[in-house]
Amino acid sequence: MKNKLPYILLFLIGGAFVLLFATGNNKLNRQLDNKVTFRKNDKRPYGMFVAYNHLKYLFPKASVSINKFEPDYWDSLSSYEDNQALVILADRFSANESELEKLIAFAEKGNDVFITARELSYDAKNIFNCKTLSNDGFFDDEINYKSDSLLLALASPPFDQNLEYSYPGKSMSSKFSSIDTSITDIVGYDEFGSPDFVHLQAGKGHFYIHLAPIAFSNYFLLHKNNIRYFEKAFSLINPSVKKIVWDEYYLDENGGNNRKNDENGWLKELLKYPALKAALFTAILALLAYVLLEMRRKQRHIPKVTKPRNDSLDFVKTIGRLYYDKGNHQNLCKKMGSYFLEHVRNKYKLPTGTLDEEFISNLKFKSGAEESEIRGIISFIKYVETSPAITPEQVTDFHKQLESFYKNA
Repeated sequence: MKNKLPYILLFLIGGAFVLLFATGNNKLNRQLDNKVTFRKNDKRPYGMFVAYNHLKYLFPKASVSINKFEPDYWDSLSSYEDNQALVILADRFSANESELEKLIAFAEKGNDVFITARELSYDAKNIFNCKTLSNDGFFDDEINYKSDSLLLALASPPFDQNLEYSYPGKSMSSKFSSIDTSITDIVGYDEFGSPDFVHLQAGKGHFYIHLAPIAFSNYFLLHKNNIRYFEKAFSLINPSVKKIVWDEYYLDENGGNNRKNDENGWLKELLKYPALKAALFTAILALLAYVLLEMRRKQRHIPKVTKPRNDSLDFVKTIGRLYYDKGNHQNLCKKMGSYFLEHVRNKYKLPTGTLDEEFISNLKFKSGAEESEIRGIISFIKYVETSPAITPEQVTDFHKQLESFYKNA
């Protein structure tokens, strides 16, 4: 009986999964995940994975970090420095009067505040002297907004020409029904020509208020050429910005229930499908039966297995010593450089055809190594190609540079 038990278990589990894929797989594949989370790490259609990660390419010289604290308790921003940008993305921008005063003071120092939210708080509309009107109509308890398309346009000026962008997903947008034109510039419109994207000056800095946050979702940005909308909208931020902070304080403040469903409701989501539910219970019962029937099984002694010796490493060391002893230092350095570039291609997925400043910057970003260390390695690789001879001391120094990079990167 014991010899046949594994085959019985495999048969039961296999049958359960066949039932799952036969009855429920088509439905699962056809169903779009409509959950709106606005989470920077969420790769679902209405997450913000693409937008958050694209910031690093739009502003390569700026650091990008996260803030989860209310204004005046920031740990990533300074209220006394300039050339900073704060990006606030949420369904509802719920800032009160005190928080808005701190945001205005922050902008007046020479910083940019980019707010994209479907709804603004009463205090925000009062201070910015505007009124808004939702385009969505209504939404359900899981924040699955009811709309089937969205079209947005960027105004000229400030952009070179009027450009329109659309996608067939949720709208989740609002528009300005009233603005103070003496202090407000319109930079974008919705499909009906109503303003939904405006700019306000604040001392040396700027406020950009955008009422269609879903336009920065994965679904919208990856539809056709809509990534250009994101790039153009964020091109309004000072290009010399040194620090960009993605704010999650207002998202966490308003998204608690949705976040709880995302983090704790995975089992409930799985059990919604009868076939998958049956498969899970079948697997659990089979595992329980196996444990009960094998409780009296005695474990045989497991012999100690020695760790395999890395002969490849010994071979590489032997070849390296052979090159060194023969005095062929230039050839040895070329091979060390070639191995380094192959390591960069395989581990960091960077092209090594052109070893220029962009390559050094990208390698620094992906590896975390010091720029001076990378620059020294690249300079020596170029030097080896043109130098008539390489001394043993140069070989030793180059080896130390490479070992330091492999150890710390």
